Amino acid sequence: MEQILLIFTAALIFSILGTPLARRIAIRTGIVDAPAARKLQADPVPLLGGAAIYAAFVVALILFGDQAFVRELIGILLGATLVSLFGLADDRWGLGAYLKLAGQLVAGVTLLIGGTQVRLFNDEWLNWAITLIWVVGMTNAFNLLDNMDGLSGGVTIVAAAFFLLLAAMGGQFLVGAMAAALIGACIGFLRYNLNPATIFMGDTGSLFLGFVLAALAIKLRFPSNVPWITWLVPVCVLALPIFDTTLVSVSRLRRGLNPLTTPGKDHLSHRLVALGLTRREAVLSCYLAGGVCGMVAVYIAQSSFPDGYVAAALLGGCAIAVLLWLEYRCPAGVPRATIQE
Repeated sequence: MEQILLIFTAALIFSILGTPLARRIAIRTGIVDAPAARKLQADPVPLLGGAAIYAAFVVALILFGDQAFVRELIGILLGATLVSLFGLADDRWGLGAYLKLAGQLVAGVTLLIGGTQVRLFNDEWLNWAITLIWVVGMTNAFNLLDNMDGLSGGVTIVAAAFFLLLAAMGGQFLVGAMAAALIGACIGFLRYNLNPATIFMGDTGSLFLGFVLAALAIKLRFPSNVPWITWLVPVCVLALPIFDTTLVSVSRLRRGLNPLTTPGKDHLSHRLVALGLTRREAVLSCYLAGGVCGMVAVYIAQSSFPDGYVAAALLGGCAIAVLLWLEYRCPAGVPRATIQE
């Protein structure tokens, strides 16, 4: 426990100290997010906050992590580094969606080579395919979720906190250490990213966070339970970004738009603001929703059939109901009352 606390503290300090440095570098190199019609800020905001999160996470683990898990840790860090570099290139020069997707697939293969993969089926190719789909899907989910000050970083803290709790319950040091480093790095970054933000994490950070959380979800094991119950646990922990991605995908497909390449103010956070919440209230509401999903995950981790599936079904049913209500009440981030029928 002392080592986990040390990793958390180190990542927190490195992030608090490193984020202002990343901000100055971003301003000097011109890596800033300029105002646009689809964006919320009125002035350019420095990017590269994700570089500070990445550095704090990696340095804390290298300095204070357990070297017994080097092979798997290297595979995860190499994949995370790769998606972060693609994110950095996108922040600086702009990359096409499909080029970023190719980089995420390569990072997923790196994860497989390092020994981190889903183990649900007897056929190995099915496990590989699900691993790649999960990693790419979750990486992009956090990239889409990064649309409001403090949102992606805060949701990461909530999810990583539940991963840390579940890892502690199962005695899994590597998952606990990585979750602690992620929490510390994101808390330090949120010091500068809560509304009104003075720095954004950019794709460098959002792709990194999604990839690492996807890897943590795969690494989490429940020896006292059976796989056909416990696969639901990480899905519930990360239900909020999954819901947001599903919401914007359904909304954009209904309007004949490409979900991957079409930006817009149709995310959950945007719709909450359109319904009358302030931006900070919308973000805090997302934190709360993530916490509820995490509590359902903890329940499922300790439940048996059919209790686990009943809990997951109730959560899924609520999610579908909310999605349909938002699509009717607030389509594309605009309250229905303001739309000309």
